[in-house]
This record gives sequence, structure tokens and C-alpha cells, in this order.
Amino acid sequence: MIDFTATADIVAPQLLGCVLTHAGVSIRLTEVEAYVGAEDSAAHTHRGMTERNKAMFGPGGHMYVYLSYGIHRAGNIVCAPEGVGQGCLLRAGEVVAGLEIAYRRRGNVPFTRLAQGPGNLGQALDLQLSDNHSPVLNSDGSFLLKQRQQEPEWVRGPRIGISKNAQAPLRFWIPGDKTVSGRRGRPKG
Repeated sequence: MIDFTATADIVAPQLLGCVLTHAGVSIRLTEVEAYVGAEDSAAHTHRGMTERNKAMFGPGGHMYVYLSYGIHRAGNIVCAPEGVGQGCLLRAGEVVAGLEIAYRRRGNVPFTRLAQGPGNLGQALDLQLSDNHSPVLNSDGSFLLKQRQQEPEWVRGPRIGISKNAQAPLRFWIPGDKTVSGRRGRPKG
């Protein structure tokens, strides 16, 4: 069982292999990035709480959905103790249910690209800003995170797609998985 009061760097690899379901689509998570709050200049919470990021300061195990580059909706699962402001960005995954729905949302793209990259994953799941604060472990809610049966092999390395604190080894992925986005190069530690 994932303890969402743990820090993002601890929770992130535990999310790999879990299946997140929302709006008729289920995605097995293959890549995530940890954002560790005030000490992380790349975190939305680096400078404190704002109206936009306040979901990240809420209780762990809830969603933080934001608009990226003004067009993509990206999602994080909040973790760490309430008030700390940490989360795990959902970077990529494999659609394991709701394939027809995901293709309607994403168009005619290769299967491995359906949920590859935070914006594409958000589009496949139909993430909305109104999904902020939604719990991910509540089977009665709009999200359901099914925890994995077995830990997959995973690696960690630098984050991608950002300019601040990109070198931090806070990106976690399942090696060799074709749904993983960006660089799949040499991992660190």
C-alpha cells in the first residue's frame, strides 16, 4: 500500500506499474517525476502556496491538475504530509482499458504514444482543472488508482522538459518500456 504521506521521491517509484482510471480510460503508469517542494526550484510549490497550486498542499493521494503551456492539462498525485507541497507528475503510461475512448481523445497516433508525455496522458484520461483535489484511492470518486501486484524493475535519472533543477535524478521509469517519453538513456543511481 502506497503511503502518500511519504515524500515524492519515495512515492514516485511506487507508482510505476500502478493503473490509474479516469473517465473510462485506464493507464498503467510507466514514467513519473517527483517534485519535492520548497527546496526544488522546478516545483510549482517552490515559492509557496498560490490559488493555482494549492491542491499540491492538500492531503496526499489527491490530484493536482494544471494547464501546461496554456494548452495541455497535466496531472500530479499529491504526496508528503499535508501543507508540504510535493507531488508526482504523471509523465507516461500504457493504455490498458478504454482504448477506443483514448483514441477518440488523442486521434490516430501510434499505440505507444497514446499516453506518452504529461499532456498526452492528461488528454487520454480527459483530465480537467475541476479534477483538482480529487482522491485517487476512492472507488466511488472519478479516479481510481489500482496498486500494482508486483514491483517492476525501474530506474531513475534527470528530469526532462524543464529548465530548472533538471539535473536532479527525480525522474523514474520502467526501462525498455516503449511508452516512456523522452530520453531513455543512461540512468543514475
